[in-house]
Amino acid sequence: MKPVVLANVASSVFMAGMIWTIQVVHYPLFEQVGEGTFVAYMAEHQRRISLVILLPWAVEGLSSLALVADPPDGVGRVLPLAGLAAAGVAVLATVGLAVPEHGRLSDGIDLEAIRRLVSTNWVRTAAWSAHAGIALWIAARAARRG
Repeated sequence: MKPVVLANVASSVFMAGMIWTIQVVHYPLFEQVGEGTFVAYMAEHQRRISLVILLPWAVEGLSSLALVADPPDGVGRVLPLAGLAAAGVAVLATVGLAVPEHGRLSDGIDLEAIRRLVSTNWVRTAAWSAHAGIALWIAARAARRG
């Protein structure tokens, strides 16, 4: 099996697990952070989460592009395009939905912004979950051919 297939599976499954943890555990707990420490907490959250996700997110994007450019034998282009589209939705939802809410929260606790972050984050959760499923499907098809 091509290393790019394994990189795509590993990175997309990692990102799906990460976003589910953030969606179900981390974001809802923002409401529990005290007002006096919230700004510092958010700054540290953004710093630490960036350290955890930047490399896997970059690998996901690059490996998705590589699979579209050169799909494994027996896979075709439809599945890699679907995976790239799912990854693209996650990027667009991050830039268009999550980043603005995080910007609001960097100024201080805002319960409505937290609730919007939690509710709109389902878009990213669905997109990364879909991409993980597609990546696993690509790997299964490639393994049958390999």
